[in-house]
Amino acid sequence: MIRLKGHLICMTPEEAQTVREHMAEHIRLSQAEPGCLSFEISQTDDPMIWDVRESFRTRADFDAHQTRTRASRWFEATRHILRDFQIEELRD
Repeated sequence: MIRLKGHLICMTPEEAQTVREHMAEHIRLSQAEPGCLSFEISQTDDPMIWDVRESFRTRADFDAHQTRTRASRWFEATRHILRDFQIEELRD
C-alpha cells in the first residue's frame, strides 16, 4: 500500500478559495480511480491549510493517480499552491 499524507498550504485567501472551488471534483475523481483505498482533503483549524490523506493499493495505482492528476483541472488551478507531502510504502 502507498500512503500520502501532508498539507496544501495557501498563501492568500484567493488560493484557499481555489482549493474550495476545485476540491470536490478532485476528490470524486480520485476516489473513483482503480486501487484508491481512501482519498480525503479537509480544511484544518487554519483556514489557509488543508490536510491531505491518500492511500492506494499499489505503487502502480498511485503512479497512475499522479499521472492523471497532473493533467487535471485541479492541478492546473492549484499547481502554484505549496504542497508539503510525505509518501510511504507499507508492506503487508
